Amino acid sequence: MTENLYNIYSVWLKERYGEKVYKIPVNIPVTCPNRDGSKGSGGCVYCGAKGGGNETLSDLLSVTEQIERNTAYIGKRYHAKKFIPYFQSFSNTYCEFSDFKKWIIEAIRPDVVEISISTRPDCITDEQLKFLEKVKKDDAVEVTIELGLQSVNEETLKIINRGHTLADYNQAIDRIKAAGLLSCTHMILDLPWDSEEDVIKGAQVLSDKGTDFVKCHSLYIEKNTLLKHWYDQKQVTLLTKEDYITRAILFLEYLNPEIVIQRLIGRVPKEDSVITNWNTSWWKIKDELEAHMKYENNYQGRKFSGMNNKR
Repeated sequence: MTENLYNIYSVWLKERYGEKVYKIPVNIPVTCPNRDGSKGSGGCVYCGAKGGGNETLSDLLSVTEQIERNTAYIGKRYHAKKFIPYFQSFSNTYCEFSDFKKWIIEAIRPDVVEISISTRPDCITDEQLKFLEKVKKDDAVEVTIELGLQSVNEETLKIINRGHTLADYNQAIDRIKAAGLLSCTHMILDLPWDSEEDVIKGAQVLSDKGTDFVKCHSLYIEKNTLLKHWYDQKQVTLLTKEDYITRAILFLEYLNPEIVIQRLIGRVPKEDSVITNWNTSWWKIKDELEAHMKYENNYQGRKFSGMNNKR
Protein backbone atom coordinates (compact mmCIF):
# COMPACT_ATOMS: atom_id res chain seq x y z
CA MET A 1 0.00 0.00 0.00
CA THR A 2 1.24 3.49 -0.86
CA GLU A 3 0.22 4.65 2.60
CA ASN A 4 3.03 2.52 4.05
CA LEU A 5 5.67 4.06 1.81
CA TYR A 6 5.32 7.59 3.16
CA ASN A 7 2.98 9.77 5.19
CA ILE A 8 0.45 11.04 2.62
CA TYR A 9 -1.09 14.50 2.94
CA SER A 10 -4.52 13.63 1.55
CA VAL A 11 -4.84 10.87 4.15
CA TRP A 12 -3.79 13.28 6.91
CA LEU A 13 -6.37 15.84 5.76
CA LYS A 14 -9.19 13.32 5.78
CA GLU A 15 -8.23 12.07 9.23
CA ARG A 16 -7.89 15.65 10.54
CA TYR A 17 -11.03 17.18 9.04
CA GLY A 18 -13.27 14.15 8.51
CA GLU A 19 -13.56 14.47 4.73
CA LYS A 20 -11.68 15.54 1.62
CA VAL A 21 -10.25 19.05 1.81
CA TYR A 22 -8.96 21.07 -1.15
CA LYS A 23 -6.31 23.76 -1.27
CA ILE A 24 -7.22 26.81 -3.31
CA PRO A 25 -4.55 29.31 -4.44
CA VAL A 26 -4.73 32.96 -3.38
CA ASN A 27 -2.61 35.66 -5.00
CA ILE A 28 -1.85 38.93 -3.20
CA PRO A 29 0.31 41.90 -4.33
CA VAL A 30 3.55 41.16 -2.46
CA THR A 31 7.20 40.64 -3.41
CA CYS A 32 10.36 39.33 -1.70
CA PRO A 33 13.34 41.01 0.01
CA ASN A 34 15.73 39.42 -2.49
CA ARG A 35 13.76 41.08 -5.30
CA ASP A 36 13.14 44.61 -4.08
CA GLY A 37 16.73 45.38 -3.08
CA SER A 38 16.29 44.87 0.65
CA LYS A 39 18.52 41.78 0.57
CA GLY A 40 19.17 41.47 -3.12
CA SER A 41 17.67 41.79 -6.58
CA GLY A 42 16.32 39.43 -9.19
CA GLY A 43 14.95 36.94 -6.69
CA CYS A 44 15.99 33.29 -6.50
CA VAL A 45 17.80 32.18 -9.65
CA TYR A 46 15.01 29.72 -10.54
CA CYS A 47 12.03 31.91 -9.66
CA GLY A 48 9.92 33.21 -12.54
CA ALA A 49 7.89 36.38 -12.89
CA LYS A 50 4.90 34.89 -11.07
CA GLY A 51 6.86 33.95 -7.96
CA GLY A 52 5.60 30.40 -7.76
CA GLY A 53 2.00 31.38 -8.42
CA ASN A 54 1.80 30.09 -11.97
CA GLU A 55 -1.77 28.87 -11.63
CA THR A 56 -3.31 31.61 -9.53
CA LEU A 57 -5.89 34.25 -10.35
CA SER A 58 -4.83 37.88 -10.74
CA ASP A 59 -3.86 39.74 -7.57
CA LEU A 60 -6.07 42.58 -8.85
CA LEU A 61 -8.99 40.51 -7.60
CA SER A 62 -9.75 40.70 -3.89
CA VAL A 63 -8.99 37.72 -1.66
CA THR A 64 -12.73 37.28 -1.21
CA GLU A 65 -13.38 37.14 -4.96
CA GLN A 66 -10.51 34.73 -5.59
CA ILE A 67 -11.77 32.37 -2.92
CA GLU A 68 -15.35 32.59 -4.14
CA ARG A 69 -14.33 31.79 -7.72
CA ASN A 70 -12.03 28.94 -6.77
CA THR A 71 -14.34 27.31 -4.24
CA ALA A 72 -17.22 27.50 -6.72
CA TYR A 73 -15.17 25.77 -9.41
CA ILE A 74 -13.48 23.16 -7.20
CA GLY A 75 -16.59 22.58 -5.11
CA LYS A 76 -18.64 21.78 -8.19
CA ARG A 77 -15.97 19.68 -9.90
CA TYR A 78 -14.91 17.61 -6.88
CA HIS A 79 -18.01 17.95 -4.65
CA ALA A 80 -15.78 19.61 -2.07
CA LYS A 81 -17.17 21.28 1.02
CA LYS A 82 -14.04 22.22 2.97
CA PHE A 83 -11.13 24.33 1.76
CA ILE A 84 -7.68 25.69 2.60
CA PRO A 85 -6.91 29.11 1.06
CA TYR A 86 -3.23 29.01 0.15
CA PHE A 87 -1.43 32.35 -0.05
CA GLN A 88 1.04 31.12 -2.62
CA SER A 89 3.01 33.63 -4.70
CA PHE A 90 6.22 35.27 -3.47
CA SER A 91 6.61 36.00 0.30
CA ASN A 92 3.15 36.45 1.74
CA THR A 93 4.24 37.91 5.07
CA TYR A 94 6.46 40.51 3.42
CA CYS A 95 3.96 43.36 3.63
CA GLU A 96 2.42 45.94 5.92
CA PHE A 97 0.72 44.34 8.90
CA SER A 98 -2.55 46.16 8.19
CA ASP A 99 -2.68 44.62 4.72
CA PHE A 100 -1.70 41.19 6.00
CA LYS A 101 -4.41 41.29 8.64
CA LYS A 102 -7.05 42.38 6.13
CA TRP A 103 -6.15 39.63 3.64
CA ILE A 104 -6.19 36.88 6.28
CA ILE A 105 -9.55 38.05 7.67
CA GLU A 106 -10.99 37.98 4.15
CA ALA A 107 -10.00 34.32 3.88
CA ILE A 108 -11.98 33.24 6.95
CA ARG A 109 -15.28 31.62 5.97
CA PRO A 110 -17.48 28.82 7.34
CA ASP A 111 -16.15 26.37 4.74
CA VAL A 112 -12.48 27.25 5.44
CA VAL A 113 -10.83 24.86 7.90
CA GLU A 114 -7.26 26.05 7.51
CA ILE A 115 -5.20 28.89 6.06
CA SER A 116 -1.81 28.22 4.52
CA ILE A 117 0.74 31.02 4.07
CA SER A 118 3.87 30.66 1.97
CA THR A 119 6.85 32.83 2.89
CA ARG A 120 10.57 33.00 3.69
CA PRO A 121 12.22 32.12 7.01
CA ASP A 122 13.40 35.72 7.44
CA CYS A 123 10.08 37.44 6.74
CA ILE A 124 7.85 36.64 9.72
CA THR A 125 7.18 39.20 12.44
CA ASP A 126 6.11 38.61 16.03
CA GLU A 127 3.06 40.77 15.34
CA GLN A 128 1.98 38.47 12.52
CA LEU A 129 2.48 35.35 14.61
CA LYS A 130 0.51 36.78 17.52
CA PHE A 131 -2.33 37.69 15.14
CA LEU A 132 -2.37 34.23 13.53
CA GLU A 133 -2.33 32.61 16.94
CA LYS A 134 -5.46 34.64 17.78
CA VAL A 135 -7.11 33.68 14.47
CA LYS A 136 -6.57 30.02 15.24
CA LYS A 137 -8.08 30.38 18.70
CA ASP A 138 -10.99 32.74 17.98
CA ASP A 139 -12.06 31.45 14.57
CA ALA A 140 -11.21 27.75 15.03
CA VAL A 141 -9.13 27.85 11.84
CA GLU A 142 -5.86 25.96 11.63
CA VAL A 143 -2.88 27.95 10.33
CA THR A 144 0.11 26.55 8.43
CA ILE A 145 3.14 28.64 7.53
CA GLU A 146 5.09 27.26 4.56
CA LEU A 147 8.78 28.10 4.54
CA GLY A 148 10.95 27.99 1.46
CA LEU A 149 14.24 26.48 2.59
CA GLN A 150 15.23 24.47 -0.52
CA SER A 151 18.67 23.43 0.79
CA VAL A 152 20.56 23.15 4.07
CA ASN A 153 23.89 23.81 2.33
CA GLU A 154 24.88 27.42 3.08
CA GLU A 155 26.93 27.73 -0.11
CA THR A 156 24.03 26.49 -2.22
CA LEU A 157 21.72 29.03 -0.57
CA LYS A 158 24.12 31.75 -1.67
CA ILE A 159 24.38 30.42 -5.23
CA ILE A 160 20.61 30.30 -5.71
CA ASN A 161 20.29 33.78 -4.15
CA ARG A 162 17.97 32.83 -1.32
CA GLY A 163 19.22 35.70 0.84
CA HIS A 164 18.71 33.83 4.11
CA THR A 165 20.64 31.25 6.13
CA LEU A 166 19.87 27.88 7.67
CA ALA A 167 19.92 29.62 11.05
CA ASP A 168 17.07 31.87 9.85
CA TYR A 169 15.05 28.75 9.06
CA ASN A 170 15.79 27.14 12.43
CA GLN A 171 14.69 30.27 14.29
CA ALA A 172 11.55 30.65 12.18
CA ILE A 173 10.42 27.07 12.85
CA ASP A 174 10.96 27.54 16.59
CA ARG A 175 8.87 30.72 16.58
CA ILE A 176 6.09 29.13 14.52
CA LYS A 177 5.91 26.16 16.87
CA ALA A 178 5.95 28.45 19.92
CA ALA A 179 2.86 30.19 18.48
CA GLY A 180 1.08 26.84 18.19
CA LEU A 181 0.94 26.95 14.38
CA LEU A 182 1.73 24.25 11.84
CA SER A 183 4.76 24.44 9.57
CA CYS A 184 5.60 23.16 6.10
CA THR A 185 9.10 23.17 4.57
CA HIS A 186 9.84 23.35 0.84
CA MET A 187 12.90 21.47 -0.45
CA ILE A 188 14.51 21.15 -3.90
CA LEU A 189 16.08 17.71 -3.83
CA ASP A 190 18.18 17.81 -6.99
CA LEU A 191 20.08 21.07 -6.77
CA PRO A 192 23.31 20.50 -8.75
CA TRP A 193 25.36 22.19 -6.02
CA ASP A 194 24.06 19.81 -3.33
CA SER A 195 25.42 16.33 -2.68
CA GLU A 196 23.49 13.29 -1.49
CA GLU A 197 24.95 14.02 1.95
CA ASP A 198 23.25 17.43 1.84
CA VAL A 199 19.95 15.70 1.06
CA ILE A 200 20.39 13.41 4.06
CA LYS A 201 21.32 16.37 6.25
CA GLY A 202 18.20 18.14 5.02
CA ALA A 203 16.03 15.26 6.21
CA GLN A 204 17.84 15.27 9.54
CA VAL A 205 17.46 19.03 10.04
CA LEU A 206 13.74 18.96 9.19
CA SER A 207 13.22 16.00 11.51
CA ASP A 208 15.13 17.67 14.31
CA LYS A 209 13.25 20.97 13.99
CA GLY A 210 9.91 19.19 13.84
CA THR A 211 8.36 20.57 10.67
CA ASP A 212 4.84 19.16 10.30
CA PHE A 213 4.82 18.93 6.50
CA VAL A 214 7.29 18.79 3.61
CA LYS A 215 6.93 19.75 -0.05
CA CYS A 216 9.57 18.40 -2.40
CA HIS A 217 10.20 19.36 -5.99
CA SER A 218 12.81 19.13 -8.71
CA LEU A 219 14.81 22.01 -10.14
CA TYR A 220 12.87 23.14 -13.19
CA ILE A 221 13.83 25.98 -15.51
CA GLU A 222 11.33 28.79 -15.95
CA LYS A 223 11.47 31.34 -18.73
CA ASN A 224 13.20 34.68 -18.10
CA THR A 225 15.22 33.53 -15.11
CA LEU A 226 18.91 33.67 -14.27
CA LEU A 227 18.89 29.87 -14.16
CA LYS A 228 17.63 29.84 -17.76
CA HIS A 229 20.59 32.06 -18.74
CA TRP A 230 23.02 29.76 -16.92
CA TYR A 231 21.50 26.75 -18.66
CA ASP A 232 21.76 28.37 -22.08
CA GLN A 233 25.40 29.26 -21.41
CA LYS A 234 26.08 25.69 -20.19
CA GLN A 235 27.02 27.03 -16.75
CA VAL A 236 24.75 24.53 -15.01
CA THR A 237 23.88 20.91 -15.68
CA LEU A 238 20.63 19.50 -14.37
CA LEU A 239 20.56 16.16 -12.62
CA THR A 240 18.65 13.32 -14.25
CA LYS A 241 15.21 11.98 -13.41
CA GLU A 242 16.89 8.91 -11.97
CA ASP A 243 19.04 11.15 -9.77
CA TYR A 244 15.91 12.85 -8.45
CA ILE A 245 14.22 9.56 -7.63
CA THR A 246 17.35 8.33 -5.84
CA ARG A 247 17.60 11.53 -3.81
CA ALA A 248 13.88 11.64 -3.00
CA ILE A 249 14.00 8.10 -1.64
CA LEU A 250 17.14 8.90 0.33
CA PHE A 251 15.45 11.99 1.77
CA LEU A 252 12.34 10.03 2.77
CA GLU A 253 14.29 7.25 4.42
CA TYR A 254 16.09 9.66 6.76
CA LEU A 255 12.96 11.71 7.46
CA ASN A 256 10.89 11.31 10.62
CA PRO A 257 7.92 9.12 9.59
CA GLU A 258 5.55 11.43 11.49
CA ILE A 259 6.22 14.28 9.03
CA VAL A 260 3.50 14.48 6.39
CA ILE A 261 4.53 14.64 2.73
CA GLN A 262 2.39 17.24 1.00
CA ARG A 263 4.16 16.77 -2.33
CA LEU A 264 6.78 14.39 -3.72
CA ILE A 265 7.38 16.39 -6.88
CA GLY A 266 5.96 19.68 -8.15
CA ARG A 267 5.31 21.09 -11.58
CA VAL A 268 5.14 24.31 -13.58
CA PRO A 269 2.75 24.89 -16.50
CA LYS A 270 4.35 24.21 -19.88
CA GLU A 271 3.80 27.78 -21.06
CA ASP A 272 5.89 29.15 -18.17
CA SER A 273 8.83 26.76 -18.36
CA VAL A 274 11.63 25.55 -20.58
CA ILE A 275 12.25 22.28 -18.77
CA THR A 276 10.01 20.83 -16.08
CA ASN A 277 10.52 17.35 -14.64
CA TRP A 278 12.49 16.17 -17.68
CA ASN A 279 9.40 16.77 -19.82
CA THR A 280 7.65 13.95 -17.99
CA SER A 281 4.28 14.14 -16.23
CA TRP A 282 4.70 14.63 -12.49
CA TRP A 283 2.37 11.71 -11.76
CA LYS A 284 4.47 9.36 -13.91
CA ILE A 285 7.55 10.29 -11.91
CA LYS A 286 5.59 9.82 -8.68
CA ASP A 287 4.41 6.37 -9.85
CA GLU A 288 7.97 5.42 -10.83
CA LEU A 289 9.31 6.60 -7.49
CA GLU A 290 6.68 4.63 -5.56
CA ALA A 291 7.27 1.51 -7.68
CA HIS A 292 10.99 1.75 -6.96
CA MET A 293 10.31 2.09 -3.24
CA LYS A 294 8.05 -0.96 -3.22
CA TYR A 295 10.56 -3.05 -5.15
CA GLU A 296 13.49 -2.07 -2.94
CA ASN A 297 11.46 -2.07 0.30
CA ASN A 298 12.16 1.61 0.90
CA TYR A 299 9.84 3.65 3.11
CA GLN A 300 9.78 6.94 4.98
CA GLY A 301 11.76 6.78 8.20
CA ARG A 302 13.50 3.47 7.43
CA LYS A 303 16.85 4.98 8.46
CA PHE A 304 15.43 7.47 10.95
CA SER A 305 15.55 5.14 13.96
CA GLY A 306 19.34 5.25 14.10
CA MET A 307 19.53 9.04 14.17
CA ASN A 308 20.39 10.97 17.28
CA ASN A 309 18.00 13.85 16.58
CA LYS A 310 14.64 12.20 17.08
CA ARG A 311 11.70 14.49 17.80
